[in-house]
Amino acid sequence: MTRPVALVTGASRGIGAAVARVLAPTHDLLLGGRDEGALAELAGSLESARPWPVELTDPDALAAATEGLTRLDVLVHSAGIAELGPLAETTADVWRRTFDLNVVAVAELTRLVLPLLRATRGHVVLINSGAGLRANPDWGVYAASKFALRAFGDVLRAEEEDLRVTSVHPGRVDTDMQRGVREQESGDYQPHLYLHADSVARAVAAAVHASDDAHVTEIVVRPRPRPNG
Repeated sequence: MTRPVALVTGASRGIGAAVARVLAPTHDLLLGGRDEGALAELAGSLESARPWPVELTDPDALAAATEGLTRLDVLVHSAGIAELGPLAETTADVWRRTFDLNVVAVAELTRLVLPLLRATRGHVVLINSGAGLRANPDWGVYAASKFALRAFGDVLRAEEEDLRVTSVHPGRVDTDMQRGVREQESGDYQPHLYLHADSVARAVAAAVHASDDAHVTEIVVRPRPRPNG
């Protein structure tokens, strides 16, 4: 029998790569991202995985990349950016850049592959954030994009009743993206206070592998502090 197919964006590192690894035993994988070298390296370590390099914010490139797809059972949106700063200093370029990747690219990719997902009664997983549930100072643009992503998921779930749509809201995760965030915050990097990317991936897998009668609509995963060292 043909194995189900999962497309994971942001798969070159962090949560996206962890999700790809946890789905590899049960799914054929398309690894989405811009770093072709990293995607090829990950694909080489997994069963039935191949790179799917594309610039998600380029509508023409995205349309071309999805044109050849013939089946899709799971779509995991993990790509995203976080640029912090007070609203008074946040320019229109930052707003556009953030929403373009965190929201618009998600909506467009989903739209393009929706016929395939409908055919398999598939599953869309949105890697959101704690910032999609609560907005804090200096996180305005990122939180706004994640609130919008949550709204997108809610509406998609209501409009496409045959699909499963899961929003995943992790706290801080030990990833390269988190290192960039801590640099922007001028704070120490303390991985013992953060989630492992694999822990978030296992939560995603639990939703994906839920029995057919179950629809896991929202997952909130918070770090449990561990002893340092």
